[in-house]
Amino acid sequence: MTRVSMTGADGFLGWHTKIALREHESQVASFKVGDAFDIDSARAAMSGAAQAIHIAGVNRASETEVRDGNISFAQQFADALTTTEQPPVRVVFANSTQATNGSVYGDAKLEAADILAHAAAKVGAEFVDVRLPNIFGEHGRPFYNAVTSTFCHLLANGGSPTVDTDKELTLLHAQNAADLLIGTVPVAEQSSLEARSTVSGLLAKLVSIADTYRHGEIPTVEDSFSRDLFNTYKSYLVGEGMPISLTRHADPRGSFFEIVRSHGGSGQSSFSTTVPGISRGDHYHRRKLERFTVLSGEAVISMRKLFTDQGLSFAVNGDSPVAIDMPTGWAHNITNTGDTDLYTSFWTNEIFDPNRPDTIPEAV
Repeated sequence: MTRVSMTGADGFLGWHTKIALREHESQVASFKVGDAFDIDSARAAMSGAAQAIHIAGVNRASETEVRDGNISFAQQFADALTTTEQPPVRVVFANSTQATNGSVYGDAKLEAADILAHAAAKVGAEFVDVRLPNIFGEHGRPFYNAVTSTFCHLLANGGSPTVDTDKELTLLHAQNAADLLIGTVPVAEQSSLEARSTVSGLLAKLVSIADTYRHGEIPTVEDSFSRDLFNTYKSYLVGEGMPISLTRHADPRGSFFEIVRSHGGSGQSSFSTTVPGISRGDHYHRRKLERFTVLSGEAVISMRKLFTDQGLSFAVNGDSPVAIDMPTGWAHNITNTGDTDLYTSFWTNEIFDPNRPDTIPEAV
């Protein structure tokens, strides 16, 4: 099992990076910087690691705190790197595209990169400077991480976001950023993963997503950016927006209900039977949309946010049909809790590819 050392593991981008590493069965050895920094713990986390990723930073504080925080974090990281017993062979910095804009934050990130580059050279490690644009993704902190998080939070809670200053944005989903950081996607391919939109265009797209999903329908997910925006929006409805009620029509002939309406993109439907007491699932997805609908029988659908104890369970049955869309980054399963066979429909937004299944084992 590959071991990866990391700062900022408990933050937004750190959580997404751990999800990506979990797919590759990598062990994460995290350590703190700042006031909680302990050089012995940092050395232990780094020693023998295949790579060390520095994510922790300061971007919302006074100018002095932003400058001193980012530089001191990098220096602490460098001190541990240059004095650890077995330094990693790859050192990665989650930098920012603002590093060259002349702002206090940009200058601090630029200096931090220089500190890390010199430290990596001292121990003979490869240094990878990943300059990230506006990062968005599931469970971003509204009014802090990115405008996408703020818009999604407000829309999910019935608000009406407005645009104060319209400008062009370069956007990168956090799972794509994670792939760049851990090295499964070359940095040279970063631009192909980015999307560009004005702030007003982004808001219009999210409003459309929210309006469509309000009725339980899947918005257009024809391209990866639309899919990632939908997954991001959906993450602000976990718990509150579950399950989705379906209308069951019954007469002497039997019953009928719609399972999914998709407004664009590919899709695949599957069907399973499950005997009493048996569970299916116990996996998570990084990007894939998946909808569970019980057609007949009784079950409990459970889910847990990765790296936390935060979980949810829903008792469902075929007599009162509902749809539950699995949030990305959450392990999930379905258990037959009845006395008869359970009939379940599964819908995903993509045709299954055994070479890229995006179905990673993880117990709820």
